[in-house]
Amino acid sequence: MAFGFIWFKLNDNQNLKNFNALIRSIPRTEVYWVITVVVILMFFNWFLESLKWKYLVRRIEKITAWKAVESVFCGLTWAVFTPNRIGEYGGRVFFLSPRRRMLGVIAMGVGSVGQMVVTNIVGSVALLWFIWRFLALEFWVNYALLVLVVVFCVFFAVFYFNIRVLYGWISKLSILRPFRKFFAILSRYHTGDLWKVFFYCLARFAVFTSQYYILIHLLLPELPLFEICMMTFILFFIQSAMPSLDLLDVGVRSMTATYFFGFITGQDVAVMAVTACVWFVNLIIPAILGAGFVLKLNFFGPDHR
Repeated sequence: MAFGFIWFKLNDNQNLKNFNALIRSIPRTEVYWVITVVVILMFFNWFLESLKWKYLVRRIEKITAWKAVESVFCGLTWAVFTPNRIGEYGGRVFFLSPRRRMLGVIAMGVGSVGQMVVTNIVGSVALLWFIWRFLALEFWVNYALLVLVVVFCVFFAVFYFNIRVLYGWISKLSILRPFRKFFAILSRYHTGDLWKVFFYCLARFAVFTSQYYILIHLLLPELPLFEICMMTFILFFIQSAMPSLDLLDVGVRSMTATYFFGFITGQDVAVMAVTACVWFVNLIIPAILGAGFVLKLNFFGPDHR
């Protein structure tokens, strides 16, 4: 459906004419500079993720910053070919000692929850703004949605900052009791640790929001900063909730972005171009770079305890 939607948009002559006129009006030098900045931000984004990963596994195994970078890029290579990026876990934890790999999966899960909390809280608030701004609903519906969003945000925040409690719940479930020793790592993350991880997540969120803004501002400078950011937050929110495969993800991203940005601009092809560019720079280029690190994986190496 996503690719059919894109095909329909790209075959709309008026859309292509508008986009061609837009591109011709932008100086080449400006385009090159913007692309360069977006690529630099990509490296900064994944460097932040590497620092977050290094911090998360410090209670399991001490790794260098460079080893953290290698494992993150290797994970990105695996993620591209697996549904919902599940291979990213394997790509990273194989850089740890064999007996600590399962603990690494749990630690990475804590980081993923932190990123999900940021995306869900900011995205749900942005979606509420979108409904209030563009959809004419009854007052009581808007009020009910406000209450729902507040409860939603509070739930995720409380869950994340009390993730240690999850270990106690798991210990009480007989079906998960055999794996209790792996989940024990959850009890080691104190509130201060979770706040530091949360700030890493916020920083990453700011970086890839900036990538979208820079590219959209290049093509559609008339759009206000606030509306670009709010639509981008919604895009991240919807994107995180949908099952995906990175290699095919560009279709779903483009369809979602075109729908929401369609409320503030008629330049559908420009929005799709931005979405495809961010997808390529943030996922495909790192996956290609990470292919070299896959060769360094030590699947059955000694456990360096």
